[in-house]
Amino acid sequence: MSAGRIYQINVSSGGVPKWPIEEGLVTPLGIVGDDHRDRVNHGGPERALCFYSLELIEALRAEGHPVGPGTMGENITTVGIDLSTIVPGDRLQLGESVLVEVTRYTTPCKNIIASFKDGDFTRVSHKLHPGWSRFYVRVLRGGWIRRGDPILLAR
Repeated sequence: MSAGRIYQINVSSGGVPKWPIEEGLVTPLGIVGDDHRDRVNHGGPERALCFYSLELIEALRAEGHPVGPGTMGENITTVGIDLSTIVPGDRLQLGESVLVEVTRYTTPCKNIIASFKDGDFTRVSHKLHPGWSRFYVRVLRGGWIRRGDPILLAR
């Protein structure tokens, strides 16, 4: 088991950036109050939540990218877990009750272009830069999550 915590929970009425909230109710379709303007490529049960880490955001900032928590559309910004080691099929427990399973790496798109110098959003493409991608999860067990809640990785 590896442990980290929820650094930030992010939602929006559609699109990016997503804005921080202190707590959220996680359902099979994501966090209540979060929406997507493009429901073909975002959201749904297999893409209920998107994850990214504060450590990777800070590394991207060091490269000169104007990225921050929520600017790439992630719902959960983590801290303390090396997300580059997470693979589809891994399960994460968030807080006391929420259980999710990684379904896939996200494919970056032009919606997150403002987070990258020179607009190079492919900087977080798993195919081009393994270990730098966001990832999607399905919700196996919903419930409430709060900023600062522990995240446990079980393989």
